[in-house]
Amino acid sequence: MKSYQLKNLNVTNSIFLIASPIIAVLGTAWWLSQDGFSWGIVLMTIIFYYATGMGITVGYHRLFAHRSYKTNGFVKAILLIFGGCALQNSALKWCNDHRVHHGKVDTEQDPYNINEGFFYAHMGWILLQEDIENYKFSKDLLNDPLIMLQHKFYLPMIIFFSFIFPGFLGHVLFDSFLGGFFVAGFLRVVIVHHFTFFINSLCHMLGNRPYDKKQTARDSWVMALFTFGEGYHNFHHTFQSDYRNGIKFYHYDPTKWAIKSLSLLGLAHSLKVTKQEIILEKQIRASLESIEKSSTLSERLDEKIAYLKDEFNQIIQDIHRSGQENKEALTNRMQEIILELREITSQVQVVHA
Repeated sequence: MKSYQLKNLNVTNSIFLIASPIIAVLGTAWWLSQDGFSWGIVLMTIIFYYATGMGITVGYHRLFAHRSYKTNGFVKAILLIFGGCALQNSALKWCNDHRVHHGKVDTEQDPYNINEGFFYAHMGWILLQEDIENYKFSKDLLNDPLIMLQHKFYLPMIIFFSFIFPGFLGHVLFDSFLGGFFVAGFLRVVIVHHFTFFINSLCHMLGNRPYDKKQTARDSWVMALFTFGEGYHNFHHTFQSDYRNGIKFYHYDPTKWAIKSLSLLGLAHSLKVTKQEIILEKQIRASLESIEKSSTLSERLDEKIAYLKDEFNQIIQDIHRSGQENKEALTNRMQEIILELREITSQVQVVHA
């Protein structure tokens, strides 16, 4: 387990993560006592909450870290400002850590390894994090002038846009600098911090693993509500470059919707989407792996699984040499196989219960 001795702490990060919730609570109380409650300040806080939270997910995560779509310099600059205002470090540092996480997930080299416990994955790693000066996983980002500009001027940028600017807006729009500074500033930062930190902690603990059962990332519609759509995390870790996390139209994934909206407006292009047959193949392999680990299958279920497995293997062979019309029929059959495997899984679970 990691040691949180004073000599191991990142002093700047530790002071801010400890002090910011205290400042947020005391500042909010001061605002209420001096200016009184204002729905305008609440609305502004919500707007800043979504803008900065999705600055991380739309910008830092899916654009810069995974290159799941492309956009123009203006949109990139806006995302770098909003992402920076989430106070989770510069895009260069954030993306480099994240790429290491994906490459070394669930190992000792994983910057926010869930096997070190909830607290470590949630925020403990930030208290202890070491700077990676060579950025060997982010050489493409080192050649991006906007990212390097943000990295160079990160501190003055976040002081202005994350605190002074909302304070100014609060004063101009609602006659409350304190409300803008402390509520839309500090309180919003604390909320965004812990909701996005859930991606590294609870999204590796709660939910199921329909695509890859070998790693800890999990899919959870509940966690998606708190993480700007990042809760479909097993999908993301399996198909990292896909611009979506929630692939169904009803999945709560505001990050996906924002990226799609940008594309419809002509502000984003080259959105990466994983082929349906590849997703279905992963689902079936994961289901078969889970079922085959059971030691209490009846002879009937064994025969059924063997039949489905043979059919699935034949489909995989056929799907690579089929025309589009045939491919659609084959993927439909793969979806039927998934439903049959779910039924078998439920029967196995009933037997175990």
